Amino acid sequence: MTGSVLNHLGETRLELGPARTAEPDGAWRAARDVHDVLWLVLDVAGAGANTISREVLEGLDRQRDAIAQDPPKGVVIRSAKSGGFAAGADIAMFRELKDAEDVKAMLTWGHAVLDRLEALECPTVCVVHGHALGAGFEVALACDRIIAVHGASFGFPEVNLGLHPGLGGTFRLTDRIDPTQAMTYMLTGKTAHTQKAKSLGIVDAVVEERHIEAAVRAAIAGDLERDGPSLTDRTMTLSAARSYAARKMRHKAEERAPKEHYPAPYALIDLWEAHGDDKKAMQQGEIASFAELVTSETSRNLVRVFFLRQALKEDTRGEDNIARVHVVGAGTMGGEIAAWCAIKGKTVTLFDPDTEALGQAIRRAGKVCKDQHLNGIETRDALDRLMPDPDQLGVPSADLVIEAGPENVEVKSKIYAELELRMKSTATLATNSSSLSITTLAKSLKRPGRFAGLHFFNPVSKMQLIEVVTHDDTFGTVSDQLAAFCGAIGRLPARVRDYPGYLVNRALTPYLLEAIQMIGEGHDKQVIDLAAERFGMPMGPLELADQIGLDICLDVAESLTSGLDKPMPDVPGWLREMVENGDTGKKSGRGFYEWKDGAAQKDDAPDTGKAGDADDITDRLILPMLDACVECLRLGVARDSDQVDGAMIFATGFAPFRGGPMNYAISRGPDDIKARLEDLAEAHGARLRLDPGWKDLC
Repeated sequence: MTGSVLNHLGETRLELGPARTAEPDGAWRAARDVHDVLWLVLDVAGAGANTISREVLEGLDRQRDAIAQDPPKGVVIRSAKSGGFAAGADIAMFRELKDAEDVKAMLTWGHAVLDRLEALECPTVCVVHGHALGAGFEVALACDRIIAVHGASFGFPEVNLGLHPGLGGTFRLTDRIDPTQAMTYMLTGKTAHTQKAKSLGIVDAVVEERHIEAAVRAAIAGDLERDGPSLTDRTMTLSAARSYAARKMRHKAEERAPKEHYPAPYALIDLWEAHGDDKKAMQQGEIASFAELVTSETSRNLVRVFFLRQALKEDTRGEDNIARVHVVGAGTMGGEIAAWCAIKGKTVTLFDPDTEALGQAIRRAGKVCKDQHLNGIETRDALDRLMPDPDQLGVPSADLVIEAGPENVEVKSKIYAELELRMKSTATLATNSSSLSITTLAKSLKRPGRFAGLHFFNPVSKMQLIEVVTHDDTFGTVSDQLAAFCGAIGRLPARVRDYPGYLVNRALTPYLLEAIQMIGEGHDKQVIDLAAERFGMPMGPLELADQIGLDICLDVAESLTSGLDKPMPDVPGWLREMVENGDTGKKSGRGFYEWKDGAAQKDDAPDTGKAGDADDITDRLILPMLDACVECLRLGVARDSDQVDGAMIFATGFAPFRGGPMNYAISRGPDDIKARLEDLAEAHGARLRLDPGWKDLC
């Protein structure tokens, strides 16, 4: 059934057998049915989703002991949570783990719990609806059979935390399915959805919820057969074959993330290459490797990123009460904002004076749906919710109006004057401006309290952060509403105060302009970009400027130059000429790079020069960004260092393994950064002088 039909019929009742009404024993409820099948249900108290904690495993072990004393005909394990089986391990545990030997001891005990579950003489069946991730997936793999309800998904996202599976996943998944496929899923953190999981062999049957009881009986009776080892399975027991496959895996991993920054994929490859034919040796290797990784700086910083995300999510609480959205401007940003809101369930009207632009925006919306893996019905429903509106008939009924017009105060003020005449008094007006003063824009409004910035980042469908920018007269309820709206459309809000460039562009612009300055000094563009990438940025500043659009970069730079006390790098005349000639970057096909099929065309191996030169380039790029972040903290633009780190990671991709710019500053040492900035300011000018806020960090 489609999601819309299920929503109409109401939430499906989960089949929990007699355990539905059983008394809880910690996180578990257990009861036998009339067929002597024990139903063991996981339901962590006070949580919307199950996570696998020490308490959960202790409860599972108690249940296993009771089963061994009086074996049933079979055991069924499933979740009572409507959202899924389990979302992985309790990440908070990772913050408490300081010593590798303590980690090994805890993991050895946890492995013993799942080994004892796996060794039960009676058949064990795990029923999965929703997600089974990380340690939750590992519990499922310790069972004899896995039954999936339509919509179930399986995966090991540990690589995103600088880890690999640690409770038996490395050897149980490679034993259960094609080892190279298993390694691919563990190395990438990708999720296998229901049918893919069935074709891979992760699950033994896929059924509707109403057929669970019958499927369980079939599994316990031995009627769900599994295929024997494939030719690939047998081949990978040979060390030479594994070594060949491992070399290819390392090459692919290096393309995604260098070993010095992200050691976990390489540790997993080493583990499988060495012990892929010996389950016990791989188990011991998994424990030792995980213990080393989880206490590493990389993992600690990536775990920090997880909690930074959670902190930003906290601001999305509450209802947004926004059902209808009207977007003004069908350009790249406005069109994709409209498409994303429609995909996320909002009814959207989209205006542009150019009807051709409206048509192009609707066509691009179809591509966004495809990129988001929506099926035919979901795509149809999303596009039905997105309506071209050349006459702005949607304005009077809109709960939120988002303006995404040209970056010009006069143009925007004219747009607002026309909109306010037609907007209902309770509606909120927001601008997607990337740098213009919200305070200045609010001056012409009749209802400035219901006005704020909603700064999306490009591309809207991929960038996770939205800046919610308020001026002194913005109502607190409006700020709360817009933050909740961000959550409703699956995005993270950073609530910041109005300031030139707000937070993200104030910090990012010096990074971009310093790179442009270096181009003028004769540095090779690829050498500059490579220095940033080696630091850990997802792409270099010049490629990023092309992605953003050189015209937009120019607008932001000029806005900041006029609004800040501190000097910015000069905008060279040749950059203005590039923009005037239409060479605006990726969207025009030419900027700092030539662009073909969506990719920057680069030479194979630029000369990176001496190591000292590369370090100098890196510091000239990164340290001005850090200095701007300190300025924003000092002036109260951002709430705290955690918000700065979260915003910069989720809006710009700032090296996640470094934990964010402020975390990097503390880790490297504020005194060292101060001294380096002083040297750079002496060599290159006042734009690199220290912000007074550094004294609070030292």
